[in-house]
Amino acid sequence: MNIEKNKIVSLHYELRTSKDGEIQETTKNSEPLTFIFGQGNMLPKFEENLKDLKTGDKYSFMLSPQNGYGICNPQMIIEIPKTTFAPDGNLDPNAVSVGKVIGMQDNQGNRFNGTVLTIGDANITMDFNHAMAGKYLFFSGEIVEVRDATQKEQEHSHHHGDGHECTGCGKH
Repeated sequence: MNIEKNKIVSLHYELRTSKDGEIQETTKNSEPLTFIFGQGNMLPKFEENLKDLKTGDKYSFMLSPQNGYGICNPQMIIEIPKTTFAPDGNLDPNAVSVGKVIGMQDNQGNRFNGTVLTIGDANITMDFNHAMAGKYLFFSGEIVEVRDATQKEQEHSHHHGDGHECTGCGKH
């Protein structure tokens, strides 16, 4: 069975930011990544490179930053008053340090992850670009399984796996 729209795809992958670079993510020694193909849950060019493959096929391809998580947007690098993180004036170095990713929320309730770039006297500079923005993405791996999605999986836009009902999707 070939990978096409509304098929459940399970695959193992390795992600690097250069062809021979250090592994950034992998499903090796863990459960495979499983998703419904063509539902918009994956990067479009990622899916395009998997289309028509079948169980047992190996793959290897590269996505440009524009086809991955986009280029770095300088407007997503923001200075935030230090008092946001230390209302009493005492900044906890275990909670806020250079390189740490911190979950934040805007006034409308939208959630964002930001990476601390610098800690100044009055402000903390954070980068809210995706961690893989501006990077080439080199994927390699193997297709573990391709199967038809059930009606419920198609309605919910995600797989339920091994006959178990999903919880928390809000569509039951």
